[in-house]
Amino acid sequence: MRHRMRKKHFDRTTNQRKALFRNLMSSLFIHERIETTVAKAKVLRSMAEKMVTLGKRGDLHAKRLALSYLPDRKAVARLFNEIAPRFADRNGGYLRIVKTRNRIKDQAPLAVIEFVDYEEKRKEKEEAKKEE
Repeated sequence: MRHRMRKKHFDRTTNQRKALFRNLMSSLFIHERIETTVAKAKVLRSMAEKMVTLGKRGDLHAKRLALSYLPDRKAVARLFNEIAPRFADRNGGYLRIVKTRNRIKDQAPLAVIEFVDYEEKRKEKEEAKKEE
């Protein structure tokens, strides 16, 4: 019986599901904005926000916990050095999900998951490029 089984499985085994979300999370931390299906974005948001909270702690144990779950050193370094300090004064709600379109082939609803300050950072980068 499947009593109290509330987790989304995405028709994958546990190892496949872990690998999927590790890859999505590392892409999110590197690019700060990715497009995926709505269901995956909702699950990814809870995982990624916990990682940002670890990044806000910033101690050695938090880094080791982050590396144990996300073995991409580049993504973890970016999380701890760039992303987490931006949210030091914020108590959760670091990510937003914006529904965009349906995929043509299978009509799956797609969404963009991004950090809440993504637009501000993008505008700052554009202004810096114009000044150069």
